[in-house]
Amino acid sequence: MAFARNIAIFTISVSFLTFVAFFGRLPALRNTPIGFLHRLLAIHIPRALRVIDICFTDGRITGGTSRLGYHLMYESHPLVLIFFLGLITASTALFVPSVWPYLPLHHKLLIPVILALPYLFTYLSARRNTEGCITASNHASQMRHYPYDRILYYPGNHCRTCKFLKPARSKHCSICNTCVARADHHCIWVNNCLGRGNYRWFLALLLSTGVMIAYGAYVAYIVLTPLVRHHYIQYEPWYRYRNYPTNGALWENFDTKLHKFVTCASIALDVGGLCLSGVGLLALLTWPLPLALLAYHVYLIWAGMTTNESAKWADWRDDMNDGVVFLGLRKEEAVEHAKRQPKTGNLDAEEPPTTWPLQSRHIIIRTMDGKPPLNIPSRIKNVAKESSFERCWSLNEVENVYDLGFWENFLEAMR
Repeated sequence: MAFARNIAIFTISVSFLTFVAFFGRLPALRNTPIGFLHRLLAIHIPRALRVIDICFTDGRITGGTSRLGYHLMYESHPLVLIFFLGLITASTALFVPSVWPYLPLHHKLLIPVILALPYLFTYLSARRNTEGCITASNHASQMRHYPYDRILYYPGNHCRTCKFLKPARSKHCSICNTCVARADHHCIWVNNCLGRGNYRWFLALLLSTGVMIAYGAYVAYIVLTPLVRHHYIQYEPWYRYRNYPTNGALWENFDTKLHKFVTCASIALDVGGLCLSGVGLLALLTWPLPLALLAYHVYLIWAGMTTNESAKWADWRDDMNDGVVFLGLRKEEAVEHAKRQPKTGNLDAEEPPTTWPLQSRHIIIRTMDGKPPLNIPSRIKNVAKESSFERCWSLNEVENVYDLGFWENFLEAMR
């Protein structure tokens, strides 16, 4: 029983730390306990260990650890991808042979399909994203996808590495050393940038991985249940009286129920072993992780933004809370002129016509002293009404030109 308890505690701890590592730095969780734990693990504890290490080893240990962490997180390498695929492969090699004799035919037919999909979508996410990488040959067409919103993206900005105008919603990835169209983020799990072209495969990877892990937990449950029940009937007399009264007594003996649960887990490990019960327990505790990340990206699609843009919006929200952000309107003639431009106009212009159905009407400016802007930046002076700026306290007051509604956002992300 102690072994089962230790295995459960270890698995739960690893799952929780993985959740904190995955989601702790998301803007939506920045001011939550999860965000605090992420900063504690990623910033404060390493900083304290660095101070201690400097006192005893002149920083040799933490210096080497920092270089290793930087290489894993901020340099291009397949190590995490190999670890991810290796973990799936090793778990499958342990789990499937142990449950195969107990499964009916329909499960035997379904397992190969469910196991193959994460490998397929990992390949599609990890291969070179020719549609999403901005090059000299496709730069003109990439400029036509999205308009500049004058909030997150402004015309006239050049990529200092690629030496061309940055299309709206693009970002230069220093790891992949390329500009990425509709950049979402660089994913170390697939060793590639996610953006226009492969973002849909990443969503499919999250869905297929979550379904595969949840299905593994379900298969472990249906295989272990009769084995554990037989053991209880034979060796645990109190199992025969498991039908509790419905008058509230069911919730009164929590310690007894916890003891029975731990005993059940211990018996499951005894009768199923590490291959069946161990992998099944790991699947039970980890299946919410990829599906939770998928849910977050569904929220991003609903909001009409990418992971990269969510961080930018979060910075604006923090400044709005400080009262230093002012909202202005573009000149009506500038908006109408952009709408009337022929879609086949000058594609080499600094701000060529786009195929996007909306044009931005809002401009927001951050001031250092919290007073209304007096000197409008030259890049927006010709399209802003200088007298129209008012203090902005909420993102709800700002129009997101990239939000067309959930269904249109979803279709656009899938293209």
